[in-house]
Amino acid sequence: MSAYSTAHNLVTLAAEGGEHHTDTHASISPYMTGGGALLILLLLLWITTRFNRDR
Repeated sequence: MSAYSTAHNLVTLAAEGGEHHTDTHASISPYMTGGGALLILLLLLWITTRFNRDR
């Protein structure tokens, strides 16, 4: 298989895939996801600073 035929197959697959599948989930809020990630990272930062008291 050559690089040209592989690229052609990938372009064809990408063009067909866009019509049949929509990737939208109304139940997932980006603000809740971001807020949850921020909360977890702040918690990990707090835990790290508690174990590193010698500095």
